Amino acid sequence: MKQAAARAALEYVVEGGVIGVGTGSTARFFIEELSGMKGRIAGAVASSEDTRRRLQGHGIRVFELGEIADCPVYVDGADEITPKMHMIKGGGGALTREKIVAAVAGRFVCIVDGSKVVNYLGRFPLPVEIIPMARAHVARELAGLGGTPVLRAGFVTDNGNLILDVQGLRIFDPVELETRINQIAGVVTNGLFARRPADVCLVGTPDGTRAMTR
Repeated sequence: MKQAAARAALEYVVEGGVIGVGTGSTARFFIEELSGMKGRIAGAVASSEDTRRRLQGHGIRVFELGEIADCPVYVDGADEITPKMHMIKGGGGALTREKIVAAVAGRFVCIVDGSKVVNYLGRFPLPVEIIPMARAHVARELAGLGGTPVLRAGFVTDNGNLILDVQGLRIFDPVELETRINQIAGVVTNGLFARRPADVCLVGTPDGTRAMTR
């Protein structure tokens, strides 16, 4: 189902453009599909070092974001997504770079299997990337919001930071919570993609791939 959604995303690839590519298991399927048309795109922007290596391994040219004038489309998965296209992302630890690429892309195409579509966010722990020295402070502030922050053990982001995974949240206003968490001193960003939601979500199901839009 993930592979079917990744294949369907090729319809949104702009020929001759530089394509933003996400991180994680579903994004890996997309990279495999994208490699079949690598001669028809200028290249890609990677949202993580893992994605960079995978793209280059398929012979796809990788650009730094500052090297390009335009990124017409960004394709990535999600850990959870609602019908309003609000998402939790960051299970793979690349949430900050993913959020940056999504912010500059003309269109954000999310690819998921049907299990990731939810009515509200929070069953999947919310990742929060933090500056290491702020760990205790941020953890207290997140606990004050009603969640249980747990350090992602043995993990450091591509930016050299830590991740707290916040369990036990029921998120009914993701735009407000995204803003509120980002205002905590020491937070780099959090895995709520609500202020910049997906434009379309391709959902792989046993009966085929369906599209959700906002």
